Amino acid sequence: MNKIGKIESRFLNPLTDFGFHRLFGTESSKKFLISFLNEVIRGESLITEIQYLPPIQWGFTEKERKAVFDIFCTNEKKEYFIVEMQRAKQKYFRDRSLFYASLPIQKQAPQGIWNFQLKAVYLVAILDFVIFDEFEEDRDHVVEYVNLIRERTKSYFSQKINFVFVELPKFIKKEEELKTNFDRWLYSLKNMDKFEEFPIFVNGNIFEELFQAAETNKLTKKEMKEYKKSVLEYRDVKDSIELAREESHEKGREAEKIAIILKCFQKNMPIEDIVFLTGFSKEQIIRLIPNAPNRS
Repeated sequence: MNKIGKIESRFLNPLTDFGFHRLFGTESSKKFLISFLNEVIRGESLITEIQYLPPIQWGFTEKERKAVFDIFCTNEKKEYFIVEMQRAKQKYFRDRSLFYASLPIQKQAPQGIWNFQLKAVYLVAILDFVIFDEFEEDRDHVVEYVNLIRERTKSYFSQKINFVFVELPKFIKKEEELKTNFDRWLYSLKNMDKFEEFPIFVNGNIFEELFQAAETNKLTKKEMKEYKKSVLEYRDVKDSIELAREESHEKGREAEKIAIILKCFQKNMPIEDIVFLTGFSKEQIIRLIPNAPNRS
């Protein structure tokens, strides 16, 4: 597998808006969505059919806040599935997930007498960032399942609202390490646009059809123009994230050096030695710590 720097790669990038919708959000691609959902959702039975629903959902009135889902569909049991591709970390993404999942719950309330029996709602978020990093063991879990649980018994309070978070940066398996179809799905999502040829693992299965559908030479001129725009938008987001990360690291390193400088001054260390230890110039040290003694 070779990385391709150009936009005109052989296969679509499924993490772009265009690529994601083409491979999962159309009638001709619903078999891919069904396959993926069956791999990622822990259900009692397999999904055999889905029906796409309008992606824009309002509150009880059109004056209330609306939600625009990437993909919104229902299966043969009338359960609801919201599938989101999220490229950039948001401060209140967990709250947003709750809001999104609550809308199909509310929409199930009919006019008149009702016994409040609900169909299950699943929000599946494919994330190009890490959201769960509070604990040491979080780094080893690519998929996080979140449900309503009774605190004392650790048993389900309800299974009518379900969250599945797939953190792609945590998936680090190589092609030769892929063992399950779920591994192959995550590997495809993360690496599809980097292939120049069909990978070995796609031979004779749903992934062969997936890669065939993802070939960019099948796009019309108009579609290719839309795809290129989508790739550029994706790269802009990734570049902005990387720049913010680098600036954050730089600020962290600077703060660490300032702390070292202060300790050095407390030890009455000559400023030339502090310059040598920190890599800052004498002028930078004076700028960072204006009240620092000017020892020579």
